[in-house]
Amino acid sequence: MELRDYIRILRKSWLLIVVATLLGVGVAAAYSLTRTPQYEASSTVFVSTQTSGNVAELQQGSTFAQARINTYVGLVETPIVLNPVIAQMDLDMTSTELSANVTASAALNTTLITITVEDSDPVKAAEIANAIAASLSSAVPEIEPSSTEGASPVRLTRVSDALPPLEPSSPNVPLNLALGALVGLALGVGIAVLRSVLDTKVRSPRDVAQVTDVPLIGAIAFDSKAKDRPLIVHADPLSPRAESFRALRTNLQFLDMGGRASFVVTSSIPSEGKSTTTINLAIALADAGKRVALIDTDLRKPKVADYLGLEGGAGLTDVLIGRVRVGDVMLPWGGRSMYVLPAGKVPPNPSELLGSHQMQTLLDVLERDFDVVLCDAPPLLPVTDAAILAKSTSGAILAVATGRTTRHQLSAAVDALHTVGARVAGVVMTMVPTRGPDSYYGQYGAGYGYGGYGSTSTVAAPPATKPARGRKMSPSDVPAPAPITAPTEVAPPAAAARPASAHRPNPLPAATPAPGSAPAAPAPAPARPVAAEPAQAPAAPRTQRAEPSRPSDVTATTTPAAPKSAFAKPAAAPAAAPAPTAETSPMSDFDALLAGESLDDPSDSTPRRRP
Repeated sequence: MELRDYIRILRKSWLLIVVATLLGVGVAAAYSLTRTPQYEASSTVFVSTQTSGNVAELQQGSTFAQARINTYVGLVETPIVLNPVIAQMDLDMTSTELSANVTASAALNTTLITITVEDSDPVKAAEIANAIAASLSSAVPEIEPSSTEGASPVRLTRVSDALPPLEPSSPNVPLNLALGALVGLALGVGIAVLRSVLDTKVRSPRDVAQVTDVPLIGAIAFDSKAKDRPLIVHADPLSPRAESFRALRTNLQFLDMGGRASFVVTSSIPSEGKSTTTINLAIALADAGKRVALIDTDLRKPKVADYLGLEGGAGLTDVLIGRVRVGDVMLPWGGRSMYVLPAGKVPPNPSELLGSHQMQTLLDVLERDFDVVLCDAPPLLPVTDAAILAKSTSGAILAVATGRTTRHQLSAAVDALHTVGARVAGVVMTMVPTRGPDSYYGQYGAGYGYGGYGSTSTVAAPPATKPARGRKMSPSDVPAPAPITAPTEVAPPAAAARPASAHRPNPLPAATPAPGSAPAAPAPAPARPVAAEPAQAPAAPRTQRAEPSRPSDVTATTTPAAPKSAFAKPAAAPAAAPAPTAETSPMSDFDALLAGESLDDPSDSTPRRRP
């Protein structure tokens, strides 16, 4: 672990460390308050020898006293010294109990003995210390051998009497509190480090990088109101969470998927936000002008129809078993170039349906007529539906919930995709905190204040006003931007003649000739009254196809050329085609392919069939 890891641990577990420190201080304070105050009193005894007075004898006596001083120190706690004190002061204890409160010491190279007594009564402690000093002075001459004159050569004199102390010696409250805080701090830091080491949940991009080398293509900010407004890109497009989906959209456009743009959005375990991630990503792509097909392939617990407020009684299941046509159940949503195919009824064999030839054919057709195809699939670890479906698409996008998914679960999910030969396009971290040590964004969203640019509701733009001369323009003088509305299709007047190049684009791309066959001649355009119009050059081919129209779209639309993007497909040769009628639909070729019918032009003699 590096230094920044420890700093992150301290920032993340600061509350635990503070609580442990306060707990240590509290324990030390409780210990100090429950202890009985003890007082210490000390008395000092001087040890000397009796000599004739010449220098040599004095030197010998001093050496003798220093040699015997340690012996006298040891005698202080013996019964021969303490029993007379107990008898004199009528103490209700034995010599052993009294010796526990008595200590004696002698400084180095001195003949002074310091006797210290500890007791809860300061006056009693001083009296006992003085009594012990007197008892030691009497006991030593008795046990020392006498000289030739009959007197003991050693004499002990009490040079300092013990006085009652004014302050207790214990407990030392400041020292105990400091020790308690230090012990609590060390305990809190230790628990925080141990907790971080034993934590196996994915909390940062570094945790994802430790498991797999799949790129991280997005991080969705956490929103406490996500359950109330799951479609955040539609409900509050200025929020930081909506900006997260737009960043995911940008990163997704620069992925090299071999010219394909169909993705399966799945996760390791349930409740990781894969469904809301799929829907919001589809809305963000549609807002950018992409034609998006959203398919609810979670045939066990479908949620897309509930989130979008669509009727989910019929859908993908009915299409795959041939009960209904795709055009009847694939519905537009939100006034965008976004079409949704609900899951339909829950079948008894979802894995078999998702791995069938009909599902592969449907994906091929959707990839042809839409810029992006998104499939909301079940989690990988409980069932195998997502792994089966991911093999038929260009790649899988793996949603990982921050602080919920473990590294072992993420590794198992990636292995499940690699086992079937599916490609993992990228990892999207969901529920990423916007603040704290595990934040992926830092203060980006808060610093730029997404909510301060305007309201999400559409209001009429006030008339522009010119600020007065000499006055600085304030933000209120700037006219509000006009609301963005979807382009409306306006039918041309019936009597007006249009140029030949202004006909409505064909909503279906031209059929691709089979390998080895001759290129098909373009279908002749219907006759138009253009005699009075000057001849014009044919319109240049565009890389972006026209938006698929519904059966009721019978009015003409002129679509401007879109800039080239990562999802743009190779342009087909321009071919004039008749305008669609109310009886034809861009979804009819889906049903023809699923039924095995040919999409050949009746005027073309070259047989062709799409895979």
